[in-house]
Amino acid sequence: MMDDKGVLKDVKDRGVRFVEMQFVDVLGAAKSLTLPVSQLEEALDRGVWFDGSSIQGFARIQESDMFLRPDARSYRVLPWTGDEVPLRARLICDVYSPDGTPFEGDPRYVLRRMVEKAAALGYTYNVGPELEFFLLRKNGDIAHAVPHDVGGYFDFSPNDEAQRVRSDIAEALLALKINVEMEHHEVAIGQHEIDFRYSDALHTADNAITFKYTVKGIAAKYGLLATFMPKPVFGINGSGMHCHQSLADKNSGDTRFYDAAGEPFKLSLIARQFVAGQLHHARALAAIVAPTVNSYKRLTPGYEAPVYICWAQRNRSALIRVPRYSPGREQATRVELRFPDPSANPYLAFAVMLAAGLDGIEKKMTPPAPVTDDVYEWDDAERQAHGVGTLPGSLREALDEMIQSKLVRETLGEHVFEAYVQAKTLEWDEYRTHVSEWERERYMEIA
Repeated sequence: MMDDKGVLKDVKDRGVRFVEMQFVDVLGAAKSLTLPVSQLEEALDRGVWFDGSSIQGFARIQESDMFLRPDARSYRVLPWTGDEVPLRARLICDVYSPDGTPFEGDPRYVLRRMVEKAAALGYTYNVGPELEFFLLRKNGDIAHAVPHDVGGYFDFSPNDEAQRVRSDIAEALLALKINVEMEHHEVAIGQHEIDFRYSDALHTADNAITFKYTVKGIAAKYGLLATFMPKPVFGINGSGMHCHQSLADKNSGDTRFYDAAGEPFKLSLIARQFVAGQLHHARALAAIVAPTVNSYKRLTPGYEAPVYICWAQRNRSALIRVPRYSPGREQATRVELRFPDPSANPYLAFAVMLAAGLDGIEKKMTPPAPVTDDVYEWDDAERQAHGVGTLPGSLREALDEMIQSKLVRETLGEHVFEAYVQAKTLEWDEYRTHVSEWERERYMEIA
């Protein structure tokens, strides 16, 4: 694993000229300061000061000074820089206040706190997210972008441009030491998925941010627009970020989710309690894991996106799915949370997901019986009889649930909680008052 001395040596050996000091704002947008390598040693030793007042959710203008401390373990040379431009590397940074304490508004710190809580209980939280995305061709402007292929789920053609784009993305990810496991065309036209190997939550959140800007950068080389918008095209499937999760023993690394005698699905008591916690808090988590107005246009019946709060094994209408156990692969025992989408800030999403699961363990919650039927086919009475609730139907409803949640508030911390609610309330109000093309076409003449 790389340390400060290793970073300085590699930069010199490989002729890196500039280093991107990266971090994210409260909404998950990647930010960066660029340093020439002549400033790198001091940055590693003392950090880099910057003005936080212009960063979403960070500091007021009278409290703007803060600094970045680069994490040497995150050092990577950016594979799309080379002979034609000066070679660049990146370091992911933690944000600190002027007094040297971790900045409570840093999303990476929010997740780090929850990871440390899990470690104190003896657990490592592993996550494997599946970030779906669309590749679009711009047709004049972004608003009129259209899917660039006509492929479907797992479709293959040796002359398919999408196949070449995905291959280039996968190569870039591998160069960034992100362990790609699979890449394929998804269900909708123009929709794709590239899966990378699970890891501990903090490392995975770093990888998720890197994944998104890598996909966008490689797509742009082909003249394409890559988007992680949950529902960019009406009438076809949207993009999710299904998250495979497990708890491992902090010391041995052995899974805590498998039990040969566990019922159902060979899940341990800890795993079942973890599931119960996430189901119990699902409505409160929604504004974090499905964070945009557009997210709730994906979370509708009929498009393989979950709406109802239940769990199952093979049933993909469920909020939580348990992948089938395979003999000899006990360590792969996991549960899949299916309502997050890739517009979420992964640091905040993983933090609240972990908090909900740990709450289920700490309070010894029991999950309801798994659902084997397609819940989409049930009427309201059947869902009520089975105790199956529904996710919020809009960002406004999700925010109302989040505001009432003590667990979410404590997990995010007061600073991030208030900044996030403020930003998302503004987003909802702008959407609520916007007059859309659909409204003009529908009402202009008949009103």
